[in-house]
Amino acid sequence: MANGKTYGILFPFRDSLKGDYLALSETPESEIRADLIHLLLTRKGSRYFLPDFGTRLYDYIFEPLDGPTFGAIRAEIQQAVDTYIPNLRIDNIEIIPMWQETETFANGEYISDQPEYKIFDIYRTAGQGVEEYTAKVKISFTITSDAFETKDFVILNI
Repeated sequence: MANGKTYGILFPFRDSLKGDYLALSETPESEIRADLIHLLLTRKGSRYFLPDFGTRLYDYIFEPLDGPTFGAIRAEIQQAVDTYIPNLRIDNIEIIPMWQETETFANGEYISDQPEYKIFDIYRTAGQGVEEYTAKVKISFTITSDAFETKDFVILNI
């Protein structure tokens, strides 16, 4: 912890190992990353005084895994980030059907056992054969501040 300073609650919520009620973000970058995940996983219309906050990613769960759907998902993510996280620049949104997964996600680019690189599941159906209905969305972004830029990414399963 940098001089005991915290920035907010990490999302998704987890217990604190330091005696706080919930785990807190200790850097501005981890707070912006938590804000991005919170924005993406919140259903649009579910917040009382901010009905436009969030995305409609849940609406694309049973849509075909094709170009128009992927374009709509990209536009939805870009519009939400532009509106609610102005110091975050989306560099790339890559959407790949699970059954067509390439080396982008399979080459060890992320470390799955570290909690900050967890893949967030928006929806998971029970049973077998979910790969044909699932797409991985990798969002590469840059956090811009006064003097520095930080690059990071988030992976979602839709």
